[in-house]
Amino acid sequence: MADTVVIDGKGIAAPLQERVRHDVGELRRRGVTPGLATIIVGDEAASRIYVRRKGEACAQVGIASSHHELAADTSQPELADLLAELGADDSVSGILLQLPLPPQIDGVQMSAAIAPLKDVDGLNPVNAGLLAQGRESDALVPCTPAGVIELLAAAQTELRGARAVVVGRSNLVGKPLAALLLARDATVTQCHSRTGDLGAACREADVLIAAVGVARLIDGPMVRDGATVIDVGMNRTAEGLAGDVDFASVERKARAITPVPGGVGPMTIAMLLVNTVKATRLQLAAAAARGQ
Repeated sequence: MADTVVIDGKGIAAPLQERVRHDVGELRRRGVTPGLATIIVGDEAASRIYVRRKGEACAQVGIASSHHELAADTSQPELADLLAELGADDSVSGILLQLPLPPQIDGVQMSAAIAPLKDVDGLNPVNAGLLAQGRESDALVPCTPAGVIELLAAAQTELRGARAVVVGRSNLVGKPLAALLLARDATVTQCHSRTGDLGAACREADVLIAAVGVARLIDGPMVRDGATVIDVGMNRTAEGLAGDVDFASVERKARAITPVPGGVGPMTIAMLLVNTVKATRLQLAAAAARGQ
């Protein structure tokens, strides 16, 4: 389609970050400084880059940040102790445990060990359960799915009554994204590695979201004319970074599409900042309810 809109994630993220800066300023005037603690276990290069960018984004909006680097051979009890310590630290509003983790550590168990009100990645079962029940305002929602919803809104994509196909079923992206789309009255199909005839399922989509981690899996013949396509994938190939969508062939058919990089990535960081402020407010409300 000649008039395809390339959705500018960086441009859409900018006003969100400005709003966070304003909100942080208001909290600081009340004597409250939101703080984000990040944790890396091991020496994974991509994780270091992501965490550094998150720290820089915090600094830009006035969120205090601290970083904890643990050795690759750190035991699960040692990590659990750090999570408990940060959970009890009033200066820490949000805790982000960078994934993936080394094989001796169970990521699901460690996500469950993060204090629910400080779980800015939205992976604690409490937050996942609240989202599944449609209680989005009470939950901390995973950053990437929340960012995808913002991108769809900015692209003026009607979700009510739309057929939405999510390719991927991870706890971090696919499952919470399906819940967010359902809450907006989309009819959702969730596809995965065992889906038969993936192309046929994708061609039904008014809104197609690829979040499976396979470079260029979705190509032009798999996309309906006029669909909105969101590419969550970030794959390192011999030719450089590539999404889960073959941008060149899909762009010709889509009404709107996100690029890689520059689409979902900036929104993930912006929503992390939003979640850190939301976590701060949830904790203040909980303290007020306890009479503190």
